[in-house]
Amino acid sequence: MYGNTTEGEPVDKTVDRGPWAGCAVMFLQSLCPSVNLLSLYKDQQEGKFIVFKVIKLTLTDSAGGLGGYEILKVHDADPLLGVEVKFVDVAACQQFLKSYSSGALHQSLSQHACRLFALPQELTVETQLKASTHILDRCLNDLDLCLQQIHQSQPERLRDEEIDFLEQLLQSKALCPAPQLTTSMQEESAVPNNCFRFQNRVFEDRMLSTADVQSFSNGVGRQWKNVGRALGKSCRALKGPAIDNLAYEYEREGLYEQAYQLLNRFTQAEGSAAKLSRLVKALEDCKLTNLAENILDIQPQE
Repeated sequence: MYGNTTEGEPVDKTVDRGPWAGCAVMFLQSLCPSVNLLSLYKDQQEGKFIVFKVIKLTLTDSAGGLGGYEILKVHDADPLLGVEVKFVDVAACQQFLKSYSSGALHQSLSQHACRLFALPQELTVETQLKASTHILDRCLNDLDLCLQQIHQSQPERLRDEEIDFLEQLLQSKALCPAPQLTTSMQEESAVPNNCFRFQNRVFEDRMLSTADVQSFSNGVGRQWKNVGRALGKSCRALKGPAIDNLAYEYEREGLYEQAYQLLNRFTQAEGSAAKLSRLVKALEDCKLTNLAENILDIQPQE
């Protein structure tokens, strides 16, 4: 049960007797000199959407799902980026606080940023959490008090129109089952330019991330040469003796390192064209669909 308020009224009674709501602002600042979250969010093109997607995915992870909260505004708190969040479910707020205090939120934020910005290593982000004038980072050892202060900080605004737009854009780009169409030609034309189809599902295409490379290197085993030759059909750097040279050069380091260096050579040569779809296609060609499913995080059907 929750602790008492300063007036002596138990917080749990407030929670149980009616709709619960509260507001918190999370401030973010990247410690990586090449990634300025505030500047990226001010970018009206791709930067704003990617930063918002990182925030949305992180909150979904930390609050235990899509429900129970909504982003009201993302604003300039130079040099910080402020994210104002309204909680409408006490359980979601509790889960968020637990994730924040344990470091799970920071890890999720770093991983999503690394993947979506195609960074060579995880991004370190400094955060501060406030409810009204209360800095919650100072009392994270008392999550009941943090919950109480968030509840006392009632939202004073409706959701910003810009957030409405970004939410709609995110939904339109979200991974979703392919539409039921009558011909394969129609199915292909239904896939957006920035997506690709795998097992009748549409996935967002993107540059290979560190996590993709690690998953591939862990799972491909001795088949890495075959995958390399499949990639070599459209990558000049992997043609001719390149695969055998990699095998010889990294033979002592083992299969993981050979596979890792294969994709490293691919990404260095292809740059922004080293897309996830090309690796998935190469894995399909080599009958390694299980590995492709693992990289795409497709859960096995029961």
